[in-house]
Amino acid sequence: MIEILPEDPCRDASEIEALYDYTFGPGHFAKTAERLREGTSSLPDLSRVGRANGCVIGVCRLWPLKVGSDAVGAVFFGPLAVDPAYQGEGVGQRIIHHCIAAATEAGWPAGVIIGAREYFEGLGFSAQHADLLTFPGPQDVKRVLTIGLADTNVTLRGLVRADKAVC
Repeated sequence: MIEILPEDPCRDASEIEALYDYTFGPGHFAKTAERLREGTSSLPDLSRVGRANGCVIGVCRLWPLKVGSDAVGAVFFGPLAVDPAYQGEGVGQRIIHHCIAAATEAGWPAGVIIGAREYFEGLGFSAQHADLLTFPGPQDVKRVLTIGLADTNVTLRGLVRADKAVC
């Protein structure tokens, strides 16, 4: 049985990092998305891990963001990783749904994710306003998606940056 649980940093951190390294390789630190995680901490109460047989087999961490000149609060989803042995079983979808519910319940207005449009649009994300966002480095706008959470009418626009005040 696969359980979806809030991240427990003391218990899960080393397994999460090993899963990220295994699924993405060492190059994932060079991506623009990593600039949104540098110098800040994830939000373990909102992040989710999938566990099977006592092991982390999936994860999505959420990170605090500020967007635009109005400094609208948002969460950055990712990276989402699922052990290849469990891919295709809906684990990633379940993890994302749990993250969306947790962030919405916590009152975060919106979320941002960088990923495969065809996958994340099926989970409620939209690319409709992606061209209104800029990032601290090069980013393929075709991989940028947003979602309204506690504020379903919010339209994010402007520079997306880490919210280091939340740490």
